[in-house]
Amino acid sequence: MSKHTLSILVENKHGVLARVAALISRRGFNIDSLAVGPTEHPEVSRMTIAVSVDEQPLEQITKQLNKLVNVIKIVELEPSQTVQRELLLVKVKADTLTRGQVLETVQLFRAKVVDVAPDAITIEATGNPEKLEAMLRVLEPFGVRELVQSGMVAIGRGGRSISDRTLRPVPVPPPHVQTGPPNVQARPANTSASTSAQASTQASAGSSHHPVPAPPPGRTAAAVPNQH
Repeated sequence: MSKHTLSILVENKHGVLARVAALISRRGFNIDSLAVGPTEHPEVSRMTIAVSVDEQPLEQITKQLNKLVNVIKIVELEPSQTVQRELLLVKVKADTLTRGQVLETVQLFRAKVVDVAPDAITIEATGNPEKLEAMLRVLEPFGVRELVQSGMVAIGRGGRSISDRTLRPVPVPPPHVQTGPPNVQARPANTSASTSAQASTQASAGSSHHPVPAPPPGRTAAAVPNQH
């Protein structure tokens, strides 16, 4: 078996980490290291998982992970093309006789002291796994009281990012496009009828040069005497 590092972009939702870890464990593989944290996008998290598997089972795992709804993208990081770092906090015994030697070891590995007690020193170191293992081998003869180590985080070298062409921005309409409801003006219900009535009135008015006066009340049009 060989060690592989997977960088996975997932949606920042509840239960995604448990589903990814459960899928890998069901295949019978142990997770050597796991680190998860936010990315440059608040709605996306990034998981860095180190597993020791063969090539063929690793391909099966990646295909099954891609089927999960909350998984956005999976990339296997090559050690020669990535920067890998781990954080180590170690508490070492240090009395008046060995304190100087412990401090020399801290300077040799470019670590730093974060806490000092009369009988112990707490050291913080950051680097790749090989560097941290080498420092622990030197500190073990002094006596390691307590040790805590974070999961490995890795990022690819160069200007490319695994989130390129993956996260699509939300389209914004141009300023000239109206985004609200259309402006509808009220119009008469029976427009054709009123238009035709108006046209007939104008036609009848144009055909008669002398309008006929209306008959007086109480008399019909037949009772009007002939003036000619």
